[in-house]
Amino acid sequence: MSPVIGIPQRDEAATYYFTYIDRISSPDVISVLENQLAEARTLLRGISEEKSLYRYAEGKWSIRQLWSHVNDAERVFVYRALWFARGFEGALPSFDQEIGVAGARGDEIPWARHIDEFRDIRQATLSLFLNLPTPAWNHRGTASGNSVSVRAMAYIVAGHAAHHMAILRERYL
Repeated sequence: MSPVIGIPQRDEAATYYFTYIDRISSPDVISVLENQLAEARTLLRGISEEKSLYRYAEGKWSIRQLWSHVNDAERVFVYRALWFARGFEGALPSFDQEIGVAGARGDEIPWARHIDEFRDIRQATLSLFLNLPTPAWNHRGTASGNSVSVRAMAYIVAGHAAHHMAILRERYL
């Protein structure tokens, strides 16, 4: 059974993160993360290798690049959650998504591997969150110059994936 940790309060993350957090209305973020795994895999598997190279406009990421970004961002957000949950005190830096996308070279990786990578990352995410001690959900730290709670990080992970699945549906498919 997953812990029901409740929706983060407005003081648990920088305002801009509520673009993602507000996409998740359930107080049970673990169930949301579990359900998203199946939802995302169904969505992603419906995209062909050829279509995965599609860009909806000049200068926009391809579908492969977009999903590579989702994978990398989940890793970063979950690392932050782990850092704060374990009680480490050092502030964590921000990350530039454009540098990350360029460095990942996502268009060179087969689409099926992006999908498998998401599965593997999400399973690791779930393993961490399912095994957090209850008090750790309220731990806070600083990332990108802003205070954020572990609970907010879990919602950011779920909301970020939801955000990009919506973009896939609305602009690419």
